[in-house]
Amino acid sequence: MAEPGKAPRDDPHAPPMPQPGGIAARAQAATFAPYLQDLNPEQRLAVETLEGPVLVLAGAGTGKTRVLTTRIAHILATGRARPSDILAVTFTNKAAREMKQRVGAMVGQIVEGMPWLGTFHSIGVKILRRHAELVGLKPDFTILDQDDQIRLLKQLLEAENIDEKRWPARVLAGLIDSWKNRGLTPDQVPAGEAASFAGGRGKKLYVAYQERLKVLNAADFGDLLLECIRLFREQSEVLRQYQARFRYILVDEYQDTNVAQYLWLRLLGQSTSAPRSAIPSPRAPLPSPRVRGEGGERSEPGEGESPSTESPPHPTPLPAGGERERTESAAASVQEPRRTLKNICCVGDDDQSIYGWRGAEVDNILRFEHDFPGARIIRLERNYRSTAHILAAASHLIAHNQGRLGKTLRTEDEPGEKVKVTSCWDSEEEARAVGEEIEQLQRDDGRGKPHPLDEIAILVRASFQMREFEDRFVTLGLPYRVIGGPRFYERQEIRDALAYLRVIHSPADDLAFERIVNVPKRGLGDATVQLLHDHARRRRVPLTAAAQAVTETDELKPKPRAALRDLLAAFERWRTQNATLPHTHLAEIVLDESGYTEMWQKDRSADAAGRLENLKELIRSMEEFENLAGFLEHIALVMDTEKSEGEAVSIMTLHSAKGLEFDTVFLPGWEEGLFPHQRTLDDQGRAGLEEERRLAHVGLTRARRRVNIYFAANRRMHGLWSSNVPSRFLDELPEADVEVTESKGRFAAYGNTGASRFDEMTHFGSSYGTPGWQRAQARGRFGGFDEDADAYSSAGAGNDRATASSPPRGSQAGGVHASVRRKPRARLPLTIEGELVAKSTGTVSDFAIGDRVFHRKFGNGNVTAIDGNKLTIQFDKAGEKRVVDSFVERA
Repeated sequence: MAEPGKAPRDDPHAPPMPQPGGIAARAQAATFAPYLQDLNPEQRLAVETLEGPVLVLAGAGTGKTRVLTTRIAHILATGRARPSDILAVTFTNKAAREMKQRVGAMVGQIVEGMPWLGTFHSIGVKILRRHAELVGLKPDFTILDQDDQIRLLKQLLEAENIDEKRWPARVLAGLIDSWKNRGLTPDQVPAGEAASFAGGRGKKLYVAYQERLKVLNAADFGDLLLECIRLFREQSEVLRQYQARFRYILVDEYQDTNVAQYLWLRLLGQSTSAPRSAIPSPRAPLPSPRVRGEGGERSEPGEGESPSTESPPHPTPLPAGGERERTESAAASVQEPRRTLKNICCVGDDDQSIYGWRGAEVDNILRFEHDFPGARIIRLERNYRSTAHILAAASHLIAHNQGRLGKTLRTEDEPGEKVKVTSCWDSEEEARAVGEEIEQLQRDDGRGKPHPLDEIAILVRASFQMREFEDRFVTLGLPYRVIGGPRFYERQEIRDALAYLRVIHSPADDLAFERIVNVPKRGLGDATVQLLHDHARRRRVPLTAAAQAVTETDELKPKPRAALRDLLAAFERWRTQNATLPHTHLAEIVLDESGYTEMWQKDRSADAAGRLENLKELIRSMEEFENLAGFLEHIALVMDTEKSEGEAVSIMTLHSAKGLEFDTVFLPGWEEGLFPHQRTLDDQGRAGLEEERRLAHVGLTRARRRVNIYFAANRRMHGLWSSNVPSRFLDELPEADVEVTESKGRFAAYGNTGASRFDEMTHFGSSYGTPGWQRAQARGRFGGFDEDADAYSSAGAGNDRATASSPPRGSQAGGVHASVRRKPRARLPLTIEGELVAKSTGTVSDFAIGDRVFHRKFGNGNVTAIDGNKLTIQFDKAGEKRVVDSFVERA
């Protein structure tokens, strides 16, 4: 940094800067002082601490963005630096624009002179274009998007005679991107990782890919930082120029940085006097992360414990050469003198690091004091968003994480409502309960006025959970919007699957046939589709009829002709099966035999697993309908529902919700295996659990006034019903800030651990005059579940639930999720218009052992045992099941 009162070394003709603390600087500060007046003491300290490295630990809702922008304004207003001397880095263009607007509102148009305020990649592009020749590019190099990248990799795979079906280019692209995110050049890729693709040829392909990029004068997004890092390491003079240029460095969302971004920042954050050999290594020894308790105090390892010896997840870019050269290089680095550091300020929250799946390293923020010795840590703990009960619950939960620097959110506002925890029988009841709660809030939000729908959000752990809520809201006519992605039935994989089913149901559906004729790839490209269109127009027939005609001619080459013939034969086979098989079973067969499921199983992209879960959820959603035609008609009505342009409930994943806030937040699906997600636990162990807990913390702190948590005793996961254990996170909530409530969506027909909500009129703000409601009042119960049986007593419960395979409903003991049992009342059989729907358990069944029966879901089987009206049946395909006799018929 230039000495006070002197011009920067790289510009000897520039006028001297005002002396810090001098008359001119004080006069400037007095002029612009109003922007400091509304800051709390911790915020003001973070703004005014301008010398040396600073880490601002900003909890959710504590004014992080305000501190960052005010700090920039303060630097400019006091004359400590010119706009072009400040490097301000964030993650998104939207955040960069917002930052520039806020600073401009405080200090005026001077902010337009800040050329180094932007995202990591936009600043990386600017640096690379200035020095392109030094990294083997020209200044007008092209930036490849993902499609171009995959197309180039396909060419390389073909040149190496590698089967692209077995080793997809998309997988290789993801692998190379992960290496670049970790700052690894081809010579630094670990041998084990290089061997994971194409029989050990991953590294060779990476080298060929980088060479090809240079020939094309192109770079991908990973190169925008990786080539900058290489430039700084190999061209020490260029590095010193940028170190001297940037007098102040500010970084937003530091907890979300990956290794490449971390290395890039560290290189720029060193003093200009640092020697070439002092360039930081990404695997410098890292002591155990400092752990703080709930109050922010440091805690040392307890008795019998030892400090963590785990290495940080940063890579080890070793110098070229043998083992001896590596050892000598490491020894030389140990002898380096400690470096002086620049004015770097990183703002972030270690409790909101939730993007580990895309390369973010929470260790970057945990090791800040190690990377920048003498750094000052300032905690922003006063929350301006949520009520006291919500903050207490979030703070108590996140305190169970070990890898954190520690802070406790607090507020001076009123305590507000407690966090509500509700147990549901299954996901359908969960959706009903949320829907009823939202409708109640629409009538009265607790303050005597309607609750705006825009201030309500449903945050799910996995996207497949959205389907239940979307279907329920369509039924209720409740406006909703899906944030961060399309609606469930608008997702690519769902549209593809529906297209197959539409063609089975209606062979003349040209739009559906055209969509999936080459999905998955069958060698039927645009030329083939155009040929089919030409035939269809000339003969005025559907595309399927045109395709049948084309397969009987020589207009197509043998390979695509055979592929088209096989596809048409498959559709004919599926239509025949549609007349005999349950439509859910048919859908599974279609997705398997078409190769569509296998296509996503082989796709190793980050969202492939989610797409497979969505397909299974689609199959589950079909069970409510009698046949394929009824399901497709329902989908047509759902798809026809216009997206709301006015107020609407927001549905999104927890990852998409970061940075947003709502008055009321619903958090469904808090069950082990779903949240925390089992795949994360299996892949990452304790680190994965802690990231899942941070995700729960983010979900809680999105709410201003109200948080409702739900978990289901039974949920369909991966196509199978399972009895679920409530999430461990529930017992990590403080009981003093949690209220256990009864589900408002509970139907007695599903079986109830206690009295039905229909028993208590106080649960409703008004009474109804419908015949059904009057009968329920007169009877005291609305249907019922036999305490001595494992079967449902209502046909409305769905055939798939009339089995002993569904786990019995029961309460969970212990913790805040324990249910309160009530003494059940005696109940009458459920009748609809005088017809007995389910017989009483004392009635002897009309069936006899050995009878051949048919069940809509499980197919044909033989009765092996009878208990009242409950039959034990050995089904031909589904195995032994226990069902109510009213759900089967004689075969």
